[in-house]
Amino acid sequence: MSDLIVVQDEGAVRVIRMNRPEKKNALTQPMYDAMTAALREAGASTAIRCIMLAGGPGAFCAGSDIGEFQRRVEGGLESITVEFLHTLARNQKPLVAAVGGLAVGIGTTMLFHCDHVVAATNAVFTTPFIKLGLVPEAASSLLAPRRLGYARAFALLVMGRPLAAVEAKEVGLVNTVVDAAAVDEVARKAAHEIAALPAGAVAVARKLLRGHIDDVVRQIDTETDLFTERLHSEEARAAFAAFFARKK
Repeated sequence: MSDLIVVQDEGAVRVIRMNRPEKKNALTQPMYDAMTAALREAGASTAIRCIMLAGGPGAFCAGSDIGEFQRRVEGGLESITVEFLHTLARNQKPLVAAVGGLAVGIGTTMLFHCDHVVAATNAVFTTPFIKLGLVPEAASSLLAPRRLGYARAFALLVMGRPLAAVEAKEVGLVNTVVDAAAVDEVARKAAHEIAALPAGAVAVARKLLRGHIDDVVRQIDTETDLFTERLHSEEARAAFAAFFARKK
């Protein structure tokens, strides 16, 4: 496992924590790989009955590492990233997220795969895909309209309008909003509450609620093809050139 992903089993709950605070938990390929492994191990374990995804104070996840996008402009969405998205979609254990602060790109879209989300009062959810000349990913183009309704999904995914924590709760992305210092504690309590329920009944109920996962995986693959196509577009090249020029 990457040391940028910390995995701890607390009884029947596995905590997977993104641990790259200096980059606000922006995800690199090794981090995606480590998270995939941690999810798969939890899925194969009868002892683990719930998974908690967490970041750190002030930042849940700032999205994919922007530096790696320079390589992607010449290539495409890496197979390691796609493998993580497939694993996230097909994961059969309940997922709880503890969102403290910033949640950008995949930091927001992965939450559509979660069953219970606890957010800090300072949490902000943004998806800047279109502004970079790209398209949404992680099956968010399918799951966001289901969860939020089309109009709100369009505002978030296409217009790139941010959602504050209270707004995210109102539209159904978040279950609970708490003080930043309490995010982990409240999320952990929810995860243990879920883990204490009859596991078989939870699995069946979750399957009924989530619907056909093959549809979700197909949407991930469709988005991946279009994402790769858009990476080679003039719009994306211009957007990234402007971004990296500002960073210099």
